[in-house]
Amino acid sequence: MSILRFTPEHEWLRLEANGELTVGISTFAQQALGDVVFVQLPELGRYGEGDEVAVLESVKAASNISMPLTGEVVAVNQALADDPELVNASPMQDGWFFRIQASNAVDLDTLMDQDGYDRFLADHA
Repeated sequence: MSILRFTPEHEWLRLEANGELTVGISTFAQQALGDVVFVQLPELGRYGEGDEVAVLESVKAASNISMPLTGEVVAVNQALADDPELVNASPMQDGWFFRIQASNAVDLDTLMDQDGYDRFLADHA
């Protein structure tokens, strides 16, 4: 079973078998944004937690995607450049944005698990 964590900014992180973290936006965020029409992916390289690394544009708004943990972006989902609708069709799978190698893997434990995120949504709805 994979480890899945969430940020208060509605990003999800999934721990992969190789230790990398795949990052995307939650189903809640995708539904709030509506149809995604453009995704600007980050450059590979090191970023600090909270750095704005990507931009997502929908029919409703443009949103910045922040680096959820300090680390290095090691891969981006090039499929989103040609097909940004993947974010709508599959926000928790095919619509991922980038993969990072966290500087400190223990930082993942500071983020919300699924139950914590569900409570967060209930408290902030």
